[in-house]
Amino acid sequence: MRFNRASGVLVHPTSFPTNYGIGDLGYSARTFLRFLHETKQSIWQILPLGPTGYGNSPYASYSAFAGNPYLISPDILVRKGLLTEDEARKAFIPSDTKVQYERAFSTKRKLFEIAFSRFDSKGNSALRSFEQKNKYWLKDFCLFMACLEAHGFQPWNTWEEGLAKREPKAIKKAEKQFAESIRFHKWLQFEFFNQWLALKDEANKAGIIIIGDIPIFVDHNSSDVWANPSFFEVDEKGNRLLVAGVPPDYFSATGQLWGNPLYRWKELKKDGYTWWLKRFEQMLIMTDAIRVDHFRGFDAYWQVKATETTAMNGKWVKGPGTDLFDTVYKHFGELPIIAEDLGMITKEVIALRDKYDLPGMKILQFGWNDNSGNGFLPHNFTTSNCVVYTGTHDNDTSRGWYESASPLEQHRLREYVRSACEKPALELIRLAMLSCADQAVFPLQDLMNLDTSHRMNYPGTTNNNWDWRYTPDMLEQVDRNFLLHLVNIGNRDPKLGLADANLIELEPEDAL
Repeated sequence: MRFNRASGVLVHPTSFPTNYGIGDLGYSARTFLRFLHETKQSIWQILPLGPTGYGNSPYASYSAFAGNPYLISPDILVRKGLLTEDEARKAFIPSDTKVQYERAFSTKRKLFEIAFSRFDSKGNSALRSFEQKNKYWLKDFCLFMACLEAHGFQPWNTWEEGLAKREPKAIKKAEKQFAESIRFHKWLQFEFFNQWLALKDEANKAGIIIIGDIPIFVDHNSSDVWANPSFFEVDEKGNRLLVAGVPPDYFSATGQLWGNPLYRWKELKKDGYTWWLKRFEQMLIMTDAIRVDHFRGFDAYWQVKATETTAMNGKWVKGPGTDLFDTVYKHFGELPIIAEDLGMITKEVIALRDKYDLPGMKILQFGWNDNSGNGFLPHNFTTSNCVVYTGTHDNDTSRGWYESASPLEQHRLREYVRSACEKPALELIRLAMLSCADQAVFPLQDLMNLDTSHRMNYPGTTNNNWDWRYTPDMLEQVDRNFLLHLVNIGNRDPKLGLADANLIELEPEDAL
């Protein structure tokens, strides 16, 4: 599927400024949408929205289908009458440029329990409809979370054997024992999806599409693996046998050992790839387009024994390739998919991408180590069917990258843009906006010209990631005229009716 020529911003909801220690789906989210609308940015790209587990990584979620309840806005719960203003104010956490996960989780959990106690689920037709529409995953997920909490968040393969193996007697006992907790988690999902879909609807009405992110792999300690062990490389006790990663690359000399259990693709195929079809179906409800993370893994993936401590001793194994995507396209028809085709890309991966006419990704930060044949330089783009980024969530900020780049790379960029590069991030944004790529997307940090201390993730590490936030002043200080000028000369107004689209309404009572 080809996309309109347009541009936009990459930022995850956790990065929004709020009074609760973590970004959410309330007032600050709508403030950001209004900023996009006013600067004629018609794309908002996000990271995976699932409930986060180890290391708070959105790529290590407790579910491939559920939403992150800690993105629920207490301010919206106040408006719904499920919290009082006083209760919400007592949970305030001083604003910071870092997500304060532990404090946020603790205070918001208490608020959510209060709100749930006031929610009347009896006879609630909207809740019943939500349960019916999400029956494929919701029941398993809520039971999993109730059990996980009862076991101190220890991995499910360490639970008592009957529950770990999902023996009917043990499942029935757990459903009875944790009935109230199950209802609580069901309400959290109900509320998350109500708030998220309302926000998405406002974005769409303002002419903004949302690009979501679907990780190729799921976390071992997830309801997906617990409920469907036959689809994953785990033994009869649930222990991982073969795990995912990538060999040594730009980001790590020893590779990246992700630790996700690999798929048993033959078993998935026997089931008609139903689990994958349901994943795409869920993504199409939650977002308007889908960035397929680690696309090359569908052609061939790096297989490592679970006993290894690095990703160095692995091997490439053939993936499902066209067999999976033919099934997906037969089921859905045309799909708005972007292929994350970075890393060690082979001609087979390119052939798989091009068979379905999927746009790939171009990262401008990668363009300056070779001035001749580097495919990330704008003049070497071989097609406009691609998405150009200054950098992604895995890269340093563009200013940080430039400040640590080699003198030769810095010189090449300066020569290319004919500038002293006093604000290198803005120079890369300008290159992206004027390139032939159908879509240009840049992290919000680059638009703010922020340094390394504001980057989102350090691949191959587990500490101090995913915690960047901005303050209201930081967004207010962005040069809107700079963006509007680039939209104009770069012809990136997608003609989606932005001039007549609804401006995001910001009511004073939206934020306490």
